Amino acid sequence: MEFIDRIEEMARLDTVVANPRAFAALWGRRRVGKSRLLTEWAGRNDGLYTVADRSAPAVQRRYLASALAARFPGFDEVTYPDWPTLLQRLNREAGSQGWQGPLIIDELPYLLAAEPAILAVLQNWLDSPDREVALVASGSSVRMMHGALLDGGAPLYGRATEAFAVRPLRAGFLADVFPKATPRELVSAYSVWGGMPRYWELAEPFGNRLDAAVDALVLDPSGPLHREPDRLLQAEMPSAVALRPLLDCIGNGAHRVSEIAGRIGRPAPSLAGPLAALAEMGLVRRETPFGSHPRSGKRSLYQIADPFLRFWFRVVAPNRSLLAEAPRETRLLLWQRQRTQLEAYAWEELSRMAVPHLHHVVPFIAELGPFTPGQRYWRGNDPELDIVAQSVATRGLLVGEAKWNAVGPRLAATPPPLGSLPTGDADVHACLFTPDAPTPSGDSTGMVIDARMVLDALR
Repeated sequence: MEFIDRIEEMARLDTVVANPRAFAALWGRRRVGKSRLLTEWAGRNDGLYTVADRSAPAVQRRYLASALAARFPGFDEVTYPDWPTLLQRLNREAGSQGWQGPLIIDELPYLLAAEPAILAVLQNWLDSPDREVALVASGSSVRMMHGALLDGGAPLYGRATEAFAVRPLRAGFLADVFPKATPRELVSAYSVWGGMPRYWELAEPFGNRLDAAVDALVLDPSGPLHREPDRLLQAEMPSAVALRPLLDCIGNGAHRVSEIAGRIGRPAPSLAGPLAALAEMGLVRRETPFGSHPRSGKRSLYQIADPFLRFWFRVVAPNRSLLAEAPRETRLLLWQRQRTQLEAYAWEELSRMAVPHLHHVVPFIAELGPFTPGQRYWRGNDPELDIVAQSVATRGLLVGEAKWNAVGPRLAATPPPLGSLPTGDADVHACLFTPDAPTPSGDSTGMVIDARMVLDALR
C-alpha cells in the first residue's frame, strides 16, 4: 500500500532535522503506522532507522551496533559492556563523519523493560554537550512511553522538543486504497477496518469484496487478525491482558460503569484505574453528552474507540467456539447479522467527526460554521440526539440526525424533538446525515449531508 497522508506528522518531525540536539518522541497503538511513518521520514532525511527487540540488554546493544554499522563501518566489531560506552562511541563516529542524525529508535519500551536504568543513561546522553545527533524515539506501549516522557518525575520529562501521538488515518483516505468503492461502501469498510493503515493494507487486495476480506482476515481462525485484540493487550508493557473482561463487557453493550461492574462482579469505584488505562491505550473512550462538563462522570458512557475492535467484540468474541469449526457460509452469516448495526454506528460516528471540517466542503455549513466537534445528547427519557455542535462564529446550534438506511425525499425543516437540550438563545439548524442523499422533490426542505461530503471533510 502506498504511503498515505501524515503531512502534519512529517512537518513536526522535520523540525528535528534542523537541530542536531533535538529529541522527538512519538507513540501510538500497534497497527497505527508509526514504523512506516518513521522509515518514510528517515529515507527523506538521511536518517538511520533502528528497532529495538525483546531481548537481554547485551543482545539489544549488539543489535543496535549492527544497525549503526550500516552508517559507521566496523561499529559492530566491538562488544559494548554497557549503554554509555555505546553512546560515547556513537558521538565520536558521528562527529568524525559530520553526521547529525536523525537516529531513530523504534519500540523504545523494549529497551526500558529489559533495563529500566537506560532512562537515566539517555537523560545523561541527551544533556551531554558532546552530543550532536538528533534522536527520535517511538513506542507502541502507550503507558510506558507516557511514564518515560510525560510524568512530572520521569527522567526524560521536558526534554522532547516534539512529542505527539500518531493517530489513526482519517476515513476520507480510504478512497485512496479502494478507488472503485462508492462513498457508502467506504463507510462500510470503515465500520470494520477503522483508520488503521495495517488493516487497510491487508484488506487492499480484496478490493470492494468486503465480505471476502472479513472472512479471510478475521472470521477464519487461521486469518491474521482472528486474535488481534489478544495480541494488542499482550503487547502492552506491562501486559494488559487482565483488562480484557472490560472490553468484552463494553463491546457487548455495557456502557455505564455500574453496568460494567455488575457484569464482572467488581465494585464500580475499582474500575476507575482500569478504564483510564484502556482510554490511555486508545482502546476505549469516555463519552459525555453535549452541554455537560467533560470531567463529569454522572452521565458518562464508555465506548470501544476503534471500529475494528467494536466489530471483533460483536462478531468474533461471542462466537469463537463456533467459528473454530464453522464453514465459510456460517461465518459470513454471523457477520451479516451484525453488519447493519455496525455500519449505522460507524456512519453516526463519522458524521460527528466530520462536523468541525464540513465548512470546508459544504457551502450551507460554511455560512453557519465552523462548528465545534459533534457530540451526542441524552438525558433521562428525552429522545437521543445523534449530533449536536455549537457554531464557533455565531449563535448557531447544529442538531443532526444520522440515518444509515435510505430515506425518502421529504425532509423535515424543523429539528428533531429537543427535549431538555440546553439551547439557550441559540439559533437551531436541523441537518440530516444520510449516506445517499435522496433526490430532491418539490416539498423537500432542510440541510442534507451525504457520505461524499463527510468523507471529503475527513481528509
